[in-house]
Amino acid sequence: MNPSKIAPYGSWKSPITADFIVSHSIGLNSVGVNADNIYWQESRPQEKGRNVLVHQTKEGRIVDITPSPFNVRTRAHEYGGGSFLVTDEGIYFANNADQCLYRQLTGKTPEPLTMQNRCRYADFVEDKSHNRLIAVVEDHDSSDDEPQNYLASIDLITGKISVLVKGDDFYSSPRLSPDGQKIAWISWNHPDMPWDASSLWLAPIKEDGSLGEARCLAGGGDESAGEPRWSPDGQLYFSSDRSGWWNLYRYNHQQQIESLGNWEAEFAYPHWIFGISTYDFASSAEIICTYTQAGRWYLARLDLNDNTLDPFELPYTDISSIKTLGDTVLFIGGTPTESKSIVQFNWKTNEITLLKRSSDLALDPGYVSVPQAIAFPTEDGKEAYAWYYPPQNIDYRAPTEARPPLLVKSHGGPTASASVSLSLRVQYWTSRGFAYVDVNYGGSTGYGREYRQRLEGQWGIVDVQDCINAAKFLVSQGKVDPERLTISGGSAGGFTTLAALTFSDRFKAGASYYGVSDLAALATDTHKFESHYLDRLIGPYPADKVTYRARSPLFHTEQLSCPMIFFQGLQDRVVPPNQAEAMVSALNRKGLPVAYVSFAEEQHGFRQAEAIKQAIEGEFYFYSRIFDFQPADSLPVIPIQNLE
Repeated sequence: MNPSKIAPYGSWKSPITADFIVSHSIGLNSVGVNADNIYWQESRPQEKGRNVLVHQTKEGRIVDITPSPFNVRTRAHEYGGGSFLVTDEGIYFANNADQCLYRQLTGKTPEPLTMQNRCRYADFVEDKSHNRLIAVVEDHDSSDDEPQNYLASIDLITGKISVLVKGDDFYSSPRLSPDGQKIAWISWNHPDMPWDASSLWLAPIKEDGSLGEARCLAGGGDESAGEPRWSPDGQLYFSSDRSGWWNLYRYNHQQQIESLGNWEAEFAYPHWIFGISTYDFASSAEIICTYTQAGRWYLARLDLNDNTLDPFELPYTDISSIKTLGDTVLFIGGTPTESKSIVQFNWKTNEITLLKRSSDLALDPGYVSVPQAIAFPTEDGKEAYAWYYPPQNIDYRAPTEARPPLLVKSHGGPTASASVSLSLRVQYWTSRGFAYVDVNYGGSTGYGREYRQRLEGQWGIVDVQDCINAAKFLVSQGKVDPERLTISGGSAGGFTTLAALTFSDRFKAGASYYGVSDLAALATDTHKFESHYLDRLIGPYPADKVTYRARSPLFHTEQLSCPMIFFQGLQDRVVPPNQAEAMVSALNRKGLPVAYVSFAEEQHGFRQAEAIKQAIEGEFYFYSRIFDFQPADSLPVIPIQNLE
């Protein structure tokens, strides 16, 4: 083996190129099963972000189900999820272009079930006894100021839509009992988000298909209930954070609610998308579930006879979309050294089979930076958490005494969390000589309700402080260069990035991906799902408009003193382009180096290969110019205003 070359951080040549990332990577979304058939959803940047259903047959053949140009994606709540349903006869799915529901019988081409009516559909369940689907509907035909949301039935012969339940602002997770005589669902109302307060409902289904009187079983107030699911013997299970952690509960045959255990662990995700599945039944007496502790996910068997939880010894640290099939469980799993895959795990024999990888790029471990869990002191004597990735490239080492530049990642949500499965985008940076820290600031999921509530009334303060303190901690440990600290984030993480750059001088450069610069504009110009999100994070608007202005980077650009780059989809409805464009204009007026990269066909989050590639390379190019290092790659030039 040749000895490592000595070269400055940032100038290392890496096999993990942007071209490789977009041409050898796909997104893996949700899993579906029926009989011995397995289905999953792939998002393909190479096909302009098209979402395709893929089928593994009983014989093991893997085939695409969705013909072009169909794109399996619902825009309900803008974030979507729960966009397809597998039945005995075939598939039902929402199509991105027209948002209609389509039926695709086995071996046939898709045919429309609903007409174009400005409705969006998600989270479907089949009601065989009434020959219909039951779904969440987001109705944009309403004359109200915002769309109406409700549960509705969709006749499988005529496509007729009939409202079953309405009156609340939001609905999710309609779930039929095994005998088809009862239905459970979740609802919530402004100003709450579903992870703040949501309610579990139960109603009988009458002979004519209408619903009887509904009862609220759990949730509301300061309790978030979610993910109802029926056991094979007809008992209703759900998650709740009434203990301070999202644990599992049962509404039993005696019509009593029982706790299945009181663990300091989260057995649920925040409801950002439909169709979340963190547990499923192996039998009436056992559940296969996933849970997170200290930012890492585990897979376990929960014995319902004595409520014992037995984790499996698996390498996966990121686990989602749990579906059981006989003695096996299907899930999407990733490890710190392997990209996410569709995994089939026989929990009786411990046999693991990988059905599909999100990336076919075979990496030498010498190019892979393995994350290290860090806890660091933050404000008010508290502690916050992050995953730290040191620079790693088997071919290079830095000059003696040199310290690497640091990229601080502020994740979105802000009620989300940093994943620890292999991310080629993270490795793009670390294999070129950057250190990288993914911060689970106060407000992140995975550390209990109290940690999540640190952000209430404090968005733009706690998250910013925690990102700053993560950087300070790594500087104090001698791991990074204090003169080359950068911060980057998208959406809510973009706001944290902009606030950190505006209200502190800790960072020397930053990148905002569809980030929020004017909080008042976000409160008054966003979609229904998040239209009152800021009531808890900041305060009611316009009553607290002074606070909104005080925390909005756009109105404090006089405090900015470092270069920035912005990336924005021009079709973004969650954070409209004017948020980025106003900030770019302000930096230009100040004469600060600034770059703006927009994508005409992108929405909130980039799905197309060219946009993803341009964003990855554009951010790296920007830092190379700001910090004056020479990249090993030949990168496209991004125009930077006010840079001599």
